[in-house]
Amino acid sequence: QLVQSGGGSVQPGGSLRLSCTASGFTFDDYTIGWFRQVPGKERELVATITSFRSTNYADSVKGRFTISRDNAKNTVYLQMNSLKPEDTAVYYCNAFRGGIQYWGKGTLVTVSS
Repeated sequence: QLVQSGGGSVQPGGSLRLSCTASGFTFDDYTIGWFRQVPGKERELVATITSFRSTNYADSVKGRFTISRDNAKNTVYLQMNSLKPEDTAVYYCNAFRGGIQYWGKGTLVTVSS
């Protein structure tokens, strides 16, 4: 299971931190990703972090978002800074390894003045 927390509403230029805590599987072995989805659009990849802590970001969030993981807490974080209205979406965390994957239930982030 993946349990998400964080999110909410913020003004443009503000910051939020999302958390995703795992249970029921060997968290350390999984690549964790954050995705987001706007109604009517496909879910898009925001950032990933591997078990070796290698990270990857969508071009749209590079330099503004930071993904990190704390294996001792089975938790991945997405620090989002300099938020823009176009970052408004439902954010999902995902854990995958080979053919196995888990999804969080999603958390809404709204960036608006």
